[in-house]
Amino acid sequence: MMRLGQTIMTSTAATADLLVCVKCKRGAQDPVDDRRPGQRLFDTLSTRDMPPGVRLRAVECLQNCDHGCTVALRGGGKWSYIYGNVDETSHTDMLLDGAARYTATQDGLIPWRERPEHFKRNCIARLPPLEDTND
Repeated sequence: MMRLGQTIMTSTAATADLLVCVKCKRGAQDPVDDRRPGQRLFDTLSTRDMPPGVRLRAVECLQNCDHGCTVALRGGGKWSYIYGNVDETSHTDMLLDGAARYTATQDGLIPWRERPEHFKRNCIARLPPLEDTND
């Protein structure tokens, strides 16, 4: 089982991070087992092959506790996205597909028609890329 702070690298250099909040509990008072839903999501994803260029990372909290598991996608020079209402048992394939599509873009902007349906309806926030401070 992977714990907070551990990172799963792909065989190629990472161009995007798939961040999974391991503290998410979907508003539930007690977890089903000794792991919260967010930790279960991370554990499940850690057994899967990440798309080329994607690095899976556990994070402490994304401050979206009552709205399902929460994940984020970020990459250097790209827009970053935070998605909520992720189900730890049924959304792993969707997340891997979305991460692959995100990584394939130059700027992080997946064309609307190509986004997984869940991404279209459950985006919590979109953040612009950091400005280059060397200008």
